[in-house]
Formats: sequence, structure tokens, C-alpha cells
Amino acid sequence: MTTTVYVGTSLDGFIARENDDIDWLVKFENPEVHDSYAEFMNRIDAIVMGRGTFDKVLTSPSWPYDKKVFVLSTTLRQIPSALEGRATVLAMKPKPLLDYLSSEGFSRIYIDGGKVIQEFLREDCIDELIITTVPVLIGSGIPLFGRLDCDLQFEHIGTNVYSNGLVKSRYVRSRA
Repeated sequence: MTTTVYVGTSLDGFIARENDDIDWLVKFENPEVHDSYAEFMNRIDAIVMGRGTFDKVLTSPSWPYDKKVFVLSTTLRQIPSALEGRATVLAMKPKPLLDYLSSEGFSRIYIDGGKVIQEFLREDCIDELIITTVPVLIGSGIPLFGRLDCDLQFEHIGTNVYSNGLVKSRYVRSRA
């Protein structure tokens, strides 16, 4: 089982504005960035996201995923009927969730959403971080990282600089 975070963040460490808006991020989309994301999506076989991220995705003109999506929520009871079979609601903590996904045959999991990423990090359940830094300061918003009970060491694997100024860095969890 491998868990990966693939996320964009502002220079000041936010993944969205306080109202969940990502207008500052989407204006940096280009074919180079799109191809990088498509390459990443080809490596994974399921997506785990939180309720807030799911609600944001629902505002898209169409469902953007061809992989199975698991929405972590204690308040959402059902998925819109148009998404039946493509998304499932679960109310589980990271370790039991990963055991469940493994038993269902999934092994390469994309972890998405601020609170979900923070919870997986607190339980030391993230194997890889792919963080794309956008050259903009937004001043406040939803932070990528939160409180941890202990240090988590990651090894820097590489960095790509895109023509539009984005900087994508990849890290893997050091277990030594």
C-alpha cells in the first residue's frame, strides 16, 4: 500500500482560500502541468478525499475522475445518484481505511483534502508528498499542514520547475 499526497500550495502554505476558492491556483494551469497531473493519476488506483474537497469537486462541470473515489465524512450519508459506483462515503480513520482498501484490492492511494491530509500525516500514513508551490501569497486560507505529535522525516527525491513558475517537489517518507 502506497499513499501519496499530490497538492498545490501557495508560497505561504495554503491549499485554498478560507471560502475554499482556488482561483489563485487554476490560473496557472497549462499543458505542462496538466500532463504532470495525468501522469500521476495513471500511477494510482483510488482516491481518498474529505467532504470539503468532494463538495468542491461537485461544482466542476463534470466528474473529473476515472478512478474509484472514497469520501471520508461523518456527516455525508449518500453520494449523488449520478456518481453511484464511482464514489463511496466512508467514516473511517486512516489506518482502518487503508486496511479496508487493501482488502478491496487497492494499493496506490491518492490522499486529497486539507483535513484528510493532516489526519493521515498525524497517524503517519503518508508515504509520498508531491507538492507544487504556486508563486503567489494569498495571506490566509486552509493550510496544507497542521499539528503533529512527532516529527516526520521525508527524503527529497526531485524538483521540477515549470515554465509558468510553478515548482513541484517530490518527497518520500524516511522510515530510518
